[in-house]
Amino acid sequence: MLGTVLHWLVETIGTMGYVGIISLMFIESSFIPFPSEVVIPPAGYLIYQSKMSWFGVIASGTAGSVLGALFNYLIAVKVGRPFLARYGKYVGFSEKHLRKGEDFFRRHGHISTFIGRLVIGIRQYISFPAGLCRMNLLKFCFFTAFGAGIWVYILAYIGYFVGDNEERIMQMSRQWAVYLIIGCVVIVTGYIFWHRRKRKHD
Repeated sequence: MLGTVLHWLVETIGTMGYVGIISLMFIESSFIPFPSEVVIPPAGYLIYQSKMSWFGVIASGTAGSVLGALFNYLIAVKVGRPFLARYGKYVGFSEKHLRKGEDFFRRHGHISTFIGRLVIGIRQYISFPAGLCRMNLLKFCFFTAFGAGIWVYILAYIGYFVGDNEERIMQMSRQWAVYLIIGCVVIVTGYIFWHRRKRKHD
């Protein structure tokens, strides 16, 4: 089944081009459950076939991610927490997910937007607490694009070297997800240590 989907995505992205990547990554970054692991690797395979460019894939994948994240951000701003907590379960996230996202955002501040884009299970939902907290929009876009760009590059890299082998794509995606979580822990630990030292010196 997954192999059929991947072959279809390779053909679809090849036909729609970068607009297709933007559209699919917009869906992936919104609250609709649609994994980026089946969007960007086929585009990476098209890079290998010289049908797409590295810059085009990374730029369009990042742009789609930012647009989807902005969509979630604006939903949170417009409808508020009670609405999200009550009706989120109908579109793939529960109040528990929302609470975790808020706790993560509250503990780690703006850096959580960057870190959240790299963590599976948080990536799509970190925009909601950012919107509820009215995070500065320019900072939100910057940190979202930074984190999303890294993830898009990794997935394109996987697709470039693995091709349309769905088992290898999912295996390598899981491996890199673990590496990213470890990296995120290191970044957050370093950030907290730096922040505490800075506060002591102030």
